Amino acid sequence: MSLFFAAALGCSYVYLRRKDPRMLRNGLVLVAACWFAAVGALDVLSQWFPWTSWITLALFALTPLAIVVLAGFLISNGATMMRHEGRSLGNLLSLIAGVALLGLPAVALLLVTTLNPVAIGMAALLFFLCSYFGVVFVVFLAYAVVYGRMKHSTTPDAVVILGSQIINGKVPPLLRSRLDKGIEVYHAVPSAAAPLLIPSGGQGADEAMPEGVAMAEYLVAAGIPGEHVAAEDQAVNTAQNLQLSTVVARAHGRTGAMVVVTNNYHVLRAALLSRKLGLDAQVVGSPTARYFLPSAFLREFVAILQEHRKLHVFMCLPFLALTGLLTAAIVLVSQ
Repeated sequence: MSLFFAAALGCSYVYLRRKDPRMLRNGLVLVAACWFAAVGALDVLSQWFPWTSWITLALFALTPLAIVVLAGFLISNGATMMRHEGRSLGNLLSLIAGVALLGLPAVALLLVTTLNPVAIGMAALLFFLCSYFGVVFVVFLAYAVVYGRMKHSTTPDAVVILGSQIINGKVPPLLRSRLDKGIEVYHAVPSAAAPLLIPSGGQGADEAMPEGVAMAEYLVAAGIPGEHVAAEDQAVNTAQNLQLSTVVARAHGRTGAMVVVTNNYHVLRAALLSRKLGLDAQVVGSPTARYFLPSAFLREFVAILQEHRKLHVFMCLPFLALTGLLTAAIVLVSQ
């Protein structure tokens, strides 16, 4: 039965991906399909080779150790981020996540050992919420990786390169990676249909010039003809990058499909935003330093939670109701 569900979900995923790959529910269907496929495969193996059941049990038994190892990795990565990128909240996310992975189970255990019904209910609620957001994160991360590796067949009329902070008027390595990817996309299109390159980004309080202008200078210096570059220099966030770049593209007579370029960790959220804005666009990612990825993906995850906060609050309501029922049942039993 599990393999049947896996096959059905796999077919659904293929259909949804062809319909529009810029949908987070595609990731949910994909992860569910993989889960049922794994369960079905383990079931078949246990029937053919009974000893494989012990391997499955061993894997479950090692789960706490895996959590400790993951927590240690995140804490170590957080320390690396502080050394290389500073102590901003965004750079501390992997450290915070690692500490939470170690601390939350200990808090839940302490609550349970009090034998207080309300405390036990709080421990149960903590378990439910951690499980829910853990699953949501797995779905996000899995589909972010899958979407980032997709090969898009779009022939772009314009290539929008999302900006990020410039330093002393110069393009730093992270932004240079995006620009080089944009140049790669540009050269992949036949010269007769060369797309318009639109570097997009406004000027921050600590920046010497708008990001879009500095990026345009880099593109021209790299050999892109000036008439194929049009800077967008007002945007202050990803949504504005997409909206204002669309205005620039249309002003230059480019009304067809767009390819948006950003770093690989940011690809899925940019794709979701482009769909929400009704744009005919696909998003491609450029490489990012490995040490930067854990905090970057966590930051993207938090941003997506924020953008869909009403949905997640609604999804958590049953957990609150179940916690209330559980607490009431414990009170009745203890009387």
